[in-house]
Amino acid sequence: MTMHSSLKSASKIMIRRNVLKRFERVDLLKAEGRWKDGDRGFGLVKTKPAE
Repeated sequence: MTMHSSLKSASKIMIRRNVLKRFERVDLLKAEGRWKDGDRGFGLVKTKPAE
């Protein structure tokens, strides 16, 4: 049985996303120094993905 064509190229998709997942936003805030240990993961500030 062959693999569906939409699944084959999944590793080739390199589209820039404009919405980050929560853990990615936390990582970005940590890198910028805007995240303190003990902060809650709800109501995070808006962030833009790194280019």
